[in-house]
Amino acid sequence: MPWIGLYLLNPRLRGVIWRTSAATALLGLTEPLFVPAYWNPPSLFELAQRTGFDIESLIYAFAIGGIGTVLYHALTRQHLVPISAPERAQPRHRFHRAALLAPFVLFGPLYVLPWNPIYPAITCLVIGGVASVICRPDLKGKILISGTLFLGLYTVFMLGLLLLAPGYIEQVWNLSALSGGLIGTIPLEELLFGFAFGVYWGGVYEHFTWSKSAMH
Repeated sequence: MPWIGLYLLNPRLRGVIWRTSAATALLGLTEPLFVPAYWNPPSLFELAQRTGFDIESLIYAFAIGGIGTVLYHALTRQHLVPISAPERAQPRHRFHRAALLAPFVLFGPLYVLPWNPIYPAITCLVIGGVASVICRPDLKGKILISGTLFLGLYTVFMLGLLLLAPGYIEQVWNLSALSGGLIGTIPLEELLFGFAFGVYWGGVYEHFTWSKSAMH
């Protein structure tokens, strides 16, 4: 529903929303890495339990990709413009590809360490955000604000889960394999993921497309 709202209310951002959502949907295919190590949610046709894959993860990844990318622009009414050729020629941009690929390249080595898979996911998202700032310092403020905004939205949904489905978190999340940190009954890892996702996805589109945010 937030994805649909952003899409309908922001015609100028619809192309960005579609492209980032389509790309992010592929991350839903990583669900077998997290089931049942991190959680074991009920799923349509019990696909998650039987195969590790499920339809819900594709929808979820599709939605948060578009939301995480444009939430800042939708609230600030900024739009995207190309950065100039002289700016693209700055020495720091020689790390452009490395910064974009860092979280994906590092996930494999971090995943094999003896910890829950949610931790390499969070770590790689943060690394991706830091790498983006090193290469594109102009994105620093936007990335931090995007992380905070997405964390806020994510918290609202988790609170809704607590109110509408009491006991669901205890039944679905593998709490014994996590740090034990809870905000209320929300696993700390969920909130860390929400912030980390907003941090990386808040700047990845501009970094990837050589663009920047600007007011009309």
